[in-house]
Amino acid sequence: MAAERASFVDNLVEMLAAEIAPLQHDDHLLGMLVASVRENVAGGLYVLEHDVDPRTVEAPNAAVQYARRLAQRGIPLSALLRAYRLGHSAFIEVFLAEIAADPKVHTVDAAAAAVAAMRVSTAWVDTVSEQLVVAYENAREAWTQHHSLIRVSRIKELLAADEVDLIAAETALGYRFDQTHLAMLLWFERDHGSAGEALMVLEQMASRIAAALGGAHLLIPADAGSAEVWIGTRTEGDHETALAKVLSIQAEPRPRVAIGRPAGGLAGFRSTHRQARAARAVALAAGRRSGPVTSFADVGTIALLCSDLAATRVWVLDTLCGLATDDDTTERLRETVRVFLNLGSSHTATAERLNLHKNSVQYRIAKAESLRGRPLRTDRADVELALRACRLLGPVVLAQPE
Repeated sequence: MAAERASFVDNLVEMLAAEIAPLQHDDHLLGMLVASVRENVAGGLYVLEHDVDPRTVEAPNAAVQYARRLAQRGIPLSALLRAYRLGHSAFIEVFLAEIAADPKVHTVDAAAAAVAAMRVSTAWVDTVSEQLVVAYENAREAWTQHHSLIRVSRIKELLAADEVDLIAAETALGYRFDQTHLAMLLWFERDHGSAGEALMVLEQMASRIAAALGGAHLLIPADAGSAEVWIGTRTEGDHETALAKVLSIQAEPRPRVAIGRPAGGLAGFRSTHRQARAARAVALAAGRRSGPVTSFADVGTIALLCSDLAATRVWVLDTLCGLATDDDTTERLRETVRVFLNLGSSHTATAERLNLHKNSVQYRIAKAESLRGRPLRTDRADVELALRACRLLGPVVLAQPE
């Protein structure tokens, strides 16, 4: 089983995400789930292989951290405990299949091994689960103390309900809705001290941005390392310049930021938040290719494609064919094509923009069409969108070189 552990972990994570809706995570939390499953499987195998008393083991650190993060996100404990039941069942199923596949093992020995494995692994899961319940409940209690559940529920109601009492909401939140709103999502890619320290940094940053824009702000934590923020102002301003100025003086590590478009009233409060979440989806999919700030105004169309990256990758490859290869040479061709199409398919203007000889541009365009297998003017709108997706998302939608 140890030899096939990586494959077993991948299959188990996929099964848990499919079976347990609350565990269908974003990329960051999915990474924590993978780490937790990996360490749990390794721990279970270690206990069986070395005949360790399962009642004496400590829960894997990755599993404890994952339980705490679920508590902070408000994901129910029942989802976590069900994951352990399903995981244990899958573990035993594979274990028994390994025994049955060995022709040298007699029936009596196979039965004894199955009983021993069931007894030890059940005790191990029970021991780990008990520790994770404690970790989850402690984290949930601390999180509840950190922010008011009433405040969060008010905001969720504002975002979801058709009819809300705006006067009561303004009184409870200390924030007015008859103004222009700019939603931002702030998050750290890695743990940044304790939950309180990270959120304090985000709160201070939100305050500075609001001050730069001459308005007030509303912040709710999403988990220990991220927060949702609205900046409310009554005047128009250069929001992105103000944000860049605040980030420039922010000490490392700086949080990443996704922002929506400014919009007014309750409808604007909701729409700018939706856009900020969509921009964050692009930033997470792009990974390191994305800068510190991702604006919906720049990536709005690509955000729609991020709702199903697997389908988007197939579409990009169908649209660009060989032009969607992930290597430096093809990337230069894609950039040349992108500029060429943006400049009205002018070889001369493209050569001036890229500081190339006109013949070099002509060669690159011909090469790109050869790789694509058809002229660029065919499905031109699709080509331009696919090129933009390649530029923003990179390897996520590109094919590896042969």
